[in-house]
Amino acid sequence: MSLRSEIMSGLFALLTFLALSSGDAKPHAGLKTWGRFSKLPYPGDKAFLYDNFPSDFIWAVGTAAYQVEGAFEKDGKGLSIWDTFTRGGNRMATGDVGSDSYHNIHADIRAIRQLGVTHYRFSLSWSRIFPNGTRGSYNEIGTNYYRTLIKRLKEIRVQPVVTLYHWDLPEHLQQSLGGWSNPELVEIFKDYSDFCFHEFGDDVKYWITIDNPFVVAQHGYGTGVVAPGIKNDPDLPFRVGHNLLKAHAAAWHLYNRHYRPRQQGKLSMALASHWIKPRRTRLESLRECQCSLDHVLGWFARPLFADGDYPPCMRERLGSRLPSFTQEEREQVRGTADFFALSHGATLSFQLINDSLKFGQLEDLDLRMLLYWVNAEYDKPPIFVVQSAIIIDGVNMIGYTAWSLIDGFEWHREYGIRRGLYYVDFNTPDMKREPKTSATFYRNVIHKNGFPELPENRPAQGMFPCDFAWGRRVFYSKSTFVASSWFETTPTQFADPNVYLWNISNNGELIKLEGVSAPPLHRATHCADYATIRQQVDEIRQVGVNHFHFSLNWSALVPTGDVAYPNTTLLGYYRCFTRQLAQANVTPVVTLWHHTRQRSNLPTLLDTANRWLNRKTPEAFADYARLCYREMGAHVKMWITLNEPNDEMVSYQEGHQMLRAHALAWHAYDREFRHTQRGQVSLALHMDWVEPAFSFSREDVEPAKRVLDFNVGWLAEPIFGSGDYPMGMRSWLRQLNSLELPVFNAEDRQLVRGTYDFFAMSHFSTKLVTHAKEDSRYTYTEMLEIQHMIDTTWIMSPRPVVPWGLRKALNWVKQHYSDVPIYVMANGVQEDPARFKDSLRVYYLYNYINEALKAFTLDGVNLKGYFAYALNDQRDPGFGLYGQVHEEVIVKASLSNYHNIIQHNGFPIPGASLQQCPALPQPCSGCHILIRRPVVGFLTLVGSGVLITLGLIIYYTAKRHKEYY
Repeated sequence: MSLRSEIMSGLFALLTFLALSSGDAKPHAGLKTWGRFSKLPYPGDKAFLYDNFPSDFIWAVGTAAYQVEGAFEKDGKGLSIWDTFTRGGNRMATGDVGSDSYHNIHADIRAIRQLGVTHYRFSLSWSRIFPNGTRGSYNEIGTNYYRTLIKRLKEIRVQPVVTLYHWDLPEHLQQSLGGWSNPELVEIFKDYSDFCFHEFGDDVKYWITIDNPFVVAQHGYGTGVVAPGIKNDPDLPFRVGHNLLKAHAAAWHLYNRHYRPRQQGKLSMALASHWIKPRRTRLESLRECQCSLDHVLGWFARPLFADGDYPPCMRERLGSRLPSFTQEEREQVRGTADFFALSHGATLSFQLINDSLKFGQLEDLDLRMLLYWVNAEYDKPPIFVVQSAIIIDGVNMIGYTAWSLIDGFEWHREYGIRRGLYYVDFNTPDMKREPKTSATFYRNVIHKNGFPELPENRPAQGMFPCDFAWGRRVFYSKSTFVASSWFETTPTQFADPNVYLWNISNNGELIKLEGVSAPPLHRATHCADYATIRQQVDEIRQVGVNHFHFSLNWSALVPTGDVAYPNTTLLGYYRCFTRQLAQANVTPVVTLWHHTRQRSNLPTLLDTANRWLNRKTPEAFADYARLCYREMGAHVKMWITLNEPNDEMVSYQEGHQMLRAHALAWHAYDREFRHTQRGQVSLALHMDWVEPAFSFSREDVEPAKRVLDFNVGWLAEPIFGSGDYPMGMRSWLRQLNSLELPVFNAEDRQLVRGTYDFFAMSHFSTKLVTHAKEDSRYTYTEMLEIQHMIDTTWIMSPRPVVPWGLRKALNWVKQHYSDVPIYVMANGVQEDPARFKDSLRVYYLYNYINEALKAFTLDGVNLKGYFAYALNDQRDPGFGLYGQVHEEVIVKASLSNYHNIIQHNGFPIPGASLQQCPALPQPCSGCHILIRRPVVGFLTLVGSGVLITLGLIIYYTAKRHKEYY
């Protein structure tokens, strides 16, 4: 995770956290956290929260002495346990120089001032003040360094937050006393604290006694991963933790009695924690999660914030291994924290937790839930996030600290990672500091005091024009016969050659006679032969759309590749289907060829002969297009030649031939069919948005443009623009000495350029890109020199849900290709097919369509239509408005919501006059009967006979009547 993402997710969590409150704490009150969050409305609760922090909110940034100071033996400083630890074993680097902050106060102060923070958290090097750990070795020069730092901070109106101990114990105390394993350190630490309160306390209002005692105890004296590197005694960490708690309590009481009345400061211990989620929803799993937190955070938090003793879970599982507090010691420890100083992040202590402390549950990074748990478990203490990123559930949050100010020595990871907001060039004599984009981001957040809602973040109100195309998109199936995933050409009784007996003596069922069939009827195929057309059209009409987009399958319609021998049954089916759609006032939108990675969908001869690299393929495609125009063009007024050919798996040479195929098909329609059919033709491109990870960094803006050139401009620019591939694409490939991109000759350029009637795009999601290879978890594209990333605050399913990405994509098209009419031909989200109350899809459609409205009304994008994807889960699993259980079709919540948006033609302003649109002709409810020609013929014959008979009866009756008289 990038530092910017870490800060972003934490701040988002803090905002969400501050908004909701919990009740009074009870024993194990934090246990309700998992259940509470599982019941919050999804996905609205996961959406980004725009709001501000309180006006007195603390914005801080932090460092630790050993990581950044350097000067490990300068001006009388004594050795610390880290100076010794880094020289032992197989360690590769030391913090001897670090970021050299000891000689760079001015550079650090400049960085702090640029950020605009209100507080700066730093730690004192115990061995720089007392070289051997005790007052008798007092070092005046070392103390003056901190006096100067505090003075400079006050000059720029930044308040210091001072940590007394951040893991760097004087080596002399470790060697002579055994370090924190010796109870004598309690009084020694108290005396060191007394000196610091006296020397610096008038200017310090926030004190941290000990940072992350879990790491100090568990990994300094248990696993040996960090200094002093002691291991092999499994009980020693608990004795060390016991002494750390006593030392903290002694310092707190000292400050409370002797310094607080005058200095008016606050003091706490900084506690770090992971977050854990249950593997199953059972109560046993929740209790294991609670116990996991108790063994890490509760180990120190419960004695301080609850009853002065360790969590019952620890006592039960550790027994006599865990030291005991006397009643007097409990009272001494209990309540010795003025605020809850909390650390949480992707690179903090939870990375050092072994599996045994997870108790079979799943580790997670969720600051918001952790904050809520702390708030509930410890009766709403004031919380100061002292190392991580922030949240808002009504919790008493007072501040946030980004970690860290500058790059430095990262403990057991040495210089392997960089966590600073400022980049440090370790190869320059003055350790030059340069702000990273995360510094700019954090500065902007501080300046705005959070994330205030901007006009572009608010839902738009308004309507689309009366002729706006509302559509639904489906893809075809993998069947070689059925050309759409949604279509079935099942024969009816008029085409069924089987013979049946009617079992009238029993239940009336038809009994099929095996081996017996009726002679062929020798008649033309009728629309009534396709049993499902009426049902299919009815389902489409229920959605309320006025357009329906589906794909044909070239290889199914023309199996041999010769248009003289098409699949007449399938062709007849599509003629009937498009006619029936048109009669129902639904405009068919037909794709001739839809790209899939699984198969080419080319006729067999072309599929086995270099596919799209075959120079005959574009001409064959144009012939296939003519066949479709001729057979279906009377009812189809929108054609897509190629759907989403701009796939990364398509080579540049294949793409070149696809452009020629599209152009030939477009010109065929333009010259031979347009004057009679009056339709429109274009191609549809896949266009997910690509956003710079740091939009204010040119280093990321350029890669984002590059990706859009390669992903979209590649096939868009030759058609909608210059008639050639994008200049940025050509120049980048030339820089790489690549000759893969074909060159348009004059004939092909003239052929391809301008072959469009509209711009059609499929859009589903958004990605971030950065120029730096930051995180191995994300995809890095060597050829483009970019890394794809995901903002951790985005809703995922499984792709990110980022509604504003659609608006940006639409504006990109407008900016590049002027006022071209645009259709969003496919837009949808995948959700669990079993979730019929598909709240994520409801959220997705509402917000994406609203962003489309903003593009139309606010940005002037010539948007002509929107097609939601898809219709049915059976054909497009997880994307459908209809679900299915066995044979039963289920209407999902998203269908009625989409239908409602269509009915209102957008999002009308409450109280505004209704939009006046011309009424459409009502669909003929009985027209489906008229296309069943055998039925019509039979009824006509019977009707004629009846009329003749009635006429004769009337005639002869009248004649007899005359004769009688």
